[in-house]
Parts: sequence; C-alpha cells; structure tokens
Amino acid sequence: MGFMKSFGAGASGPVEYIICGLGNPGAKYDKTHHNAGFLALDRLAEKSGATVDRVKYHALTGTTVIGGKRVLLMKPQTYMNNSGEAVGEAMRFYKLPPERLIVLSDDISLKPGAIRIRKKGSAGGHNGLKSIIAHIGSDAFPRVKLGIGGKPEQWDLADWVLAPFMGDDAKAFEQVLDKMEDLCALLVQGKTDEAMNRYNKTV
Repeated sequence: MGFMKSFGAGASGPVEYIICGLGNPGAKYDKTHHNAGFLALDRLAEKSGATVDRVKYHALTGTTVIGGKRVLLMKPQTYMNNSGEAVGEAMRFYKLPPERLIVLSDDISLKPGAIRIRKKGSAGGHNGLKSIIAHIGSDAFPRVKLGIGGKPEQWDLADWVLAPFMGDDAKAFEQVLDKMEDLCALLVQGKTDEAMNRYNKTV
C-alpha cells in the first residue's frame, strides 16, 4: 500500500515518538515467535530506510520519519523481562508522555496473521509489557499485538515461544510484517481508531 509514503531516514528535529519492538537479543532467538516485535521493527526500519544499529539506552536504535513524525526505533538489548529499563531511559531522555510510545509485541492468544491494536491496558501476562509498565509508571501507551498462535498441546510454553515460525504460520506472519509501514503511520498521526478498524481483524 502506498497511500502514506511519508517515510524517510535522517530527518532533523526532536524525536516525537518512540516505536519499540520487543524481543531477545542474540542469534538463537532471531526468528522465533517471542521475537515477533523485533521482526516487525526490522521490517519497519527496512521500509523507512533506517538502520537500527546505534547502541543507546540499553538498546539498538535508529531514527527515521514515519507519518510525518520523527521517530526513534528501538530494540531493547536487556532481554524481554527487562525491556522497561531501555524504554524508560529513552522516554525520560526525550521527555515523552506514555501516549507517544508504541510497542510491538508477540501475543499467543492471537493466530499468526492476526493483529490487535490497543490504546492502553494491562500487560496481559506479557513480561516485556509488564516491565515497561513498571518502569514508565503507566499502561496508557498504544501497543500492537502480533499473533504467534497458541502452543500445540505437546509443547512446553517456554519452548514454543522460543521456537521459529514455520510453514503456513511463517507465511501468515510475513503478511503481518508488510502491514507495519502503514499501520505505524496511522498511529503516530493519532489515527488510532482508524488503525484499529483497519487492522484489528480475526483470521
């Protein structure tokens, strides 16, 4: 889709939004279910011409323009359970309110290919979101939940979330990644309801 091609790396001016993808650093976690947020942020960076490789705020970071807003893209390197350390540090540095933070994370309650955008809310059992809420003192930030599917009966949950996407699940998730560009442009423009109406669909 090309209706919002207001992207571009390297713009000057203050950071207006932070978009944070959640995951675990290290090659062994690279393409796993639990790294859905990292994978989504990587695709967003690729589409916007940004590189997320500057080490800052306990994270890999990069700046770009999305939806006409200057955005810091970040991938915390603290491991999932301590994601809030990185996010909290960046939020304080840029003096941004919670509503200027957008978090991309995995969700086992949604099938691969499904997206659920929320304006705010509890962590829902997700340790990365729980850490962010604790460190910034608020749950009033938008989050984009990316479906990874529930674990098969024979799997242990910890093993499932750290397993890679495969087969039809991988194809369905790939389609989700292609939506990140326009979805995030809507969110930073304050068009959250429009984004929810467009992308909160069951599959």
